[in-house]
Amino acid sequence: MPARSSRKPGRPLPVSTEGPPPAVPATGLRADARRNRDRILEAAREAFAMQGIDVPITAIARRAGVGAATLYRHFPTRASLVTEAFAAQMADCVAALDDALADPDPWRGFCSVIEKVCVMQATDRGFTAAFLSQFPDAVDYERDRTRAERGLAQLVQRAKDTGRLRADFHPADLTLLVLANSGVVGESQQVSLAASRRLTAYLLQSFRTAPTEPLPPPAPLGLQHIHQPQSTH
Repeated sequence: MPARSSRKPGRPLPVSTEGPPPAVPATGLRADARRNRDRILEAAREAFAMQGIDVPITAIARRAGVGAATLYRHFPTRASLVTEAFAAQMADCVAALDDALADPDPWRGFCSVIEKVCVMQATDRGFTAAFLSQFPDAVDYERDRTRAERGLAQLVQRAKDTGRLRADFHPADLTLLVLANSGVVGESQQVSLAASRRLTAYLLQSFRTAPTEPLPPPAPLGLQHIHQPQSTH
């Protein structure tokens, strides 16, 4: 980027004291309500891709051409809107991990999932933050993140077993890679993608087995450390 994902919290959506209500499903909606819902999701995807998931909800409503009350009726919480907006990307991410684990060539599978995730990160500023953010009412995200960590650990071990991934590589190094990749995402998607691909290629080459000096100990980083709001004092 300088990764300019928005760090300022947008206006929170109302939350019931008895727990957050679920988003209104598309099935069973009247045609006009379904159109409003579709416009809200399209506007949210565009806003999240350009500004990150902390973009103000009121800005999404304006972009969609609906009132804030209409948006709240369909998506009572920010998490419900983010979850629905990124459902397709989440499915792509899970599929990329499954494909990598199923690849008979562990090194190729390891490289492919890293390349795909870095491309997704470079082309959609909001996706990584959405996947890794803590949303109390988005249980699927926590489940998918836990599954991703297990799957990535398997990929790392399989690639090591082939002798092609350096023995001192640690799964936490994947977090370092994503953090580094977030730093090349800028205003132009074309430039961001080119920079991301080059950085990823450099790093993948450095991960391969070679007669090198041992690395310093790995940092204690997990996927949850990639996107954390700045603390304010």
